[in-house]
Amino acid sequence: MLELKVQKREKKGNLEKLRKEGLMPAVFYGKKEESTPISISQTAFLKVFKEAGESTVVSLNHGEGTVEALIQAVDLDPVTEIPRHADFYVFEKGHKLEVDVPLEFIGVAPGVKDLGGLLVKVMYELKIEALPTNLPHQIEVDISSLLEIGSQFLVKDLKLPEGVSLVDDEDEVVVLVAAPKEEEEEEPEAVDLSAIEVEKKGKEKNAEEGEEGEDTAGEEKE
Repeated sequence: MLELKVQKREKKGNLEKLRKEGLMPAVFYGKKEESTPISISQTAFLKVFKEAGESTVVSLNHGEGTVEALIQAVDLDPVTEIPRHADFYVFEKGHKLEVDVPLEFIGVAPGVKDLGGLLVKVMYELKIEALPTNLPHQIEVDISSLLEIGSQFLVKDLKLPEGVSLVDDEDEVVVLVAAPKEEEEEEPEAVDLSAIEVEKKGKEKNAEEGEEGEDTAGEEKE
């Protein structure tokens, strides 16, 4: 089990000063656990968060004991995307939890590789139910079964770990192979022959008027 060493802190402490010291403010709470503000090493939290995500049990050691929790929410800096705050949910032991687990797509789809189809991922997470100790970090989706254009992989086709049950509809589409988009050839613009004729006649008329003007000017000079 992953473990984080944390320290209890005052609710109205200076958070900016805390962050400058390389620590991150956080809180843990649960149905039978009062909300407790804590601070964690930001480096240590990043390492655990990358490994655990939001579906792996993390043990929080706060000096006076330990609590087992899930990472419930993480507030990221909008510019740097560095975590600024985290919520830990302390669950009741022996009770199942409903969580969203990320899907990991593996393999190669023949319908894409050999037939030029487009792989369309419909779902990126799956809602499951399990005891905290049985929660998987991710669930794999093997797309090598997508042989043709139009092939689909449904939720019921997933292989779930032991002790894990579905919450999402088993007939929902997880991923499919769509037909490739055909590039439409641009048709050449139709030429308006009547416009050309009008323009041509206009030029001829102007030329004739110009010649008549020159003749008239010559007669006047004589």
